[in-house]
Amino acid sequence: MALMTELPLLHLQGSPYRQGMQHGRQLRDQIAGNIAVYRSRMLTAGLSEADLAERSQRYLGLFTREDALYRAIMDGIADGSGQSLLDIALLNARYELLYSAWSEFGRPTAEGLRSECTSFGGSDGVFASGGTQIGQNWDWFTGVEGALLQWKHGDTTVIGFTEAGVAGAKIGVNSAGIGLCVNGLGASVDDWKLDSVPFHLRTWRILQSATLAEAVGHAAAPRPACSANFFVGSADSGVVTVETSPIGSRVIYQEGTAPLLHANHFRDPEALGVHQSWLETGRVSTYHRCERMETLLAKESPVTVEHLYASMRDHEGGPIAVCRHPVETDPEELRTHTALAVHLELDARRFSYTWGPPCESEFTAVSL
Repeated sequence: MALMTELPLLHLQGSPYRQGMQHGRQLRDQIAGNIAVYRSRMLTAGLSEADLAERSQRYLGLFTREDALYRAIMDGIADGSGQSLLDIALLNARYELLYSAWSEFGRPTAEGLRSECTSFGGSDGVFASGGTQIGQNWDWFTGVEGALLQWKHGDTTVIGFTEAGVAGAKIGVNSAGIGLCVNGLGASVDDWKLDSVPFHLRTWRILQSATLAEAVGHAAAPRPACSANFFVGSADSGVVTVETSPIGSRVIYQEGTAPLLHANHFRDPEALGVHQSWLETGRVSTYHRCERMETLLAKESPVTVEHLYASMRDHEGGPIAVCRHPVETDPEELRTHTALAVHLELDARRFSYTWGPPCESEFTAVSL
């Protein structure tokens, strides 16, 4: 396996605005690249330039109303990178803007494009090296630029992955032993116009939590505009996954020595009363990946690190596999791959990752 380039690691310090400035300055080119990628993807999804301006403005207002500190980070990112605040709002609201556009316009058409991740985890007894561990393959667009951020929130230090230009982090671990992975979900009730805490503001708050209960509270904040799954672990309290939708949320617990798994479908949509209209077009990737990872991890108990990484590199199913690669016959604007593979050891406060498909590189470890 060839070693791929490591992600930049930014140690952010000072006030939220100053942290944003450091983020903006150090990732200036990557932020410009992400704005171009996301604007292009949103236009491909069916939104117009006027839609982008209107919806970005609406979400800027929402971030401002919901959290002054998060908004200050966004201001710093805009000033540090030389980008407009509206484009930084577009990046920070990209989850709601893209997912709702896909629901609204019935796009995209490439198999599995909406599918973005296979998450796993468990506490004592699940993994041979012990303790609570979670992780995921994060499948997303080719061409998106990422970084690792480390910052302090009170007494808590956080290290996590973000897309350049997005405040906070969406996948990571903190010094209180709280870890987070994420899965995109979709339901027919999703609506970008709902006023609630945006996805990336939730992940930032979850990663600053001191306890599992606090993290779950942030994940399950009421009436999100777009459905999502938050895969949360705690060194002290085990692993849960929180499925959320505009009509309610559901917490699923990991029990015994079988790992908990989640991909991009509700495990029991009837339990929440949600309708996953986007899965009716024959997209089977999410079911394949979830069942395949479940099968692979069940072959060894407890699961060794070697077996876990081999499972994350699995190619059965080709374009819909756990370890995914761009389909060359897809139009460029619809191509996805495993952009990031992450293994979080919460007791050790260790973040191990590959940038790009895990079959192409060894895992790089960063500890708090």
